[in-house]
Formats: sequence, structure tokens, C-alpha cells
Amino acid sequence: MTSVVKSPYTNEQVVAWLRGLLSVAWADGDFDPQEQDIITALTQELTIDTKLESFDKISPEELASVLKDDSVAAENFLRTAVMVAIADGTYSSVEDRLLHQFCQALGLQETALISLRQTLCDLPTEELDSVSATSSTDEEPQIDVLHPVREWLDGLDIHDPKVARFLCKMIPPQCPFERDVTLFGKKIVHIPPLCKLNPLYEQLVGLRFRALSYLADECHEDISEYC
Repeated sequence: MTSVVKSPYTNEQVVAWLRGLLSVAWADGDFDPQEQDIITALTQELTIDTKLESFDKISPEELASVLKDDSVAAENFLRTAVMVAIADGTYSSVEDRLLHQFCQALGLQETALISLRQTLCDLPTEELDSVSATSSTDEEPQIDVLHPVREWLDGLDIHDPKVARFLCKMIPPQCPFERDVTLFGKKIVHIPPLCKLNPLYEQLVGLRFRALSYLADECHEDISEYC
């Protein structure tokens, strides 16, 4: 799909950006059919080799060589990378390590990541205590420990159609329904809806809405396939 809107980013920056987002999406080792479909669509759109292995992960150093000199692009990339990391409702230590490496390579502050580490789903107890101590103050307890990352994520604007389409596909269009898991007719676990599990769900919804609005209002694209 070709857009008439001119992106402020070069094609090299967009390719590196999308490879970075895919690196985060793959950090947990999963590679489901939906992700394969997204990659295929991206490779075709970017008119590069359509073999999946050609659109591979990117190293922090390679990413920095393309984005580091553009501080706005680097900051917006990191925001979208965080959104991809939390899109499934969990934030893991392997995703955190990769985002830390990206942040270091791009020369960005880690204030938002420090707050986000409060939600790690698999951090060892001793490390969790260390994170809590780092982010706390002696004056008074911080009521909303995720306020810095909420505010930071809400500052993201969409300026590239390829990135917008990627986000519309990666972020679920609606909160998955809660459900019970039964075994031999007995309920063994209750799974709440994603919006109850993900403390940054509102930021995800807001980002997806901005991406859809950008594609519809500025790029004049048909967004029905994302709804």
C-alpha cells in the first residue's frame, strides 16, 4: 500500500524502526501466524526481499547507526517499542533487557523504563526489591508509579504511514473478553479481560486511535481492515 503523505523519515530509518519493533515482538521467543502475516505485508510494502529471514532482528548498534542522530525519531521509536512490548498484557525481563540496550545505544534517558520495571512479570525478588528502592523516595510513597511512563507514552505522535499500519495490526482492536478455563467440567482458572491486566491499556488504545486517525485523516486511507 502506497501513501501520498510524505514521511519525515527516510526509508532507511523506517526499515530500521520496523525491524526494531519486530525485535521486541520476537523477544519472548514466540512467532505466531499473525506476526508472520504482519512481516510478509511489511516486506512487500517496503519492496525488499519477501523472504521472512530477510526482514530480521536488528542489533542495538545497527539501530543506533540509523536513528541516533535524529533525537525525535529515536525517542518516538522507543515509545512505539514499549507499546509493542506491553501489547500482550505482560512485560518480561527479556523485553526489558532489549529495550535497555536500545535505550543505551540511542543515548536516551531511561526514566520511563525504570517506572515500567515495576510491572515486570518474571523479575527475581531481589531484583524487584532493588527496582522498588530505586524508584521510591524518602519523602512520601509514589501513588502512581507508572505516571512517568504514561505521560511519556501519551506524547507520541504518528508521522509515518508504515509505522501507523504496523501499530494498528500489532495492538488488538478491542479488549479480549474475560473467560473461564474449565477442565472436566470444573473451573480451574478465571482469566480477566486484557484491559484489567494491562495497567497501560489506555495508552495502547490511545496510540491505536491516533494511528487510525492519521491513516484516515492525513493519508486518506481505508482503515476498515483494522476495525
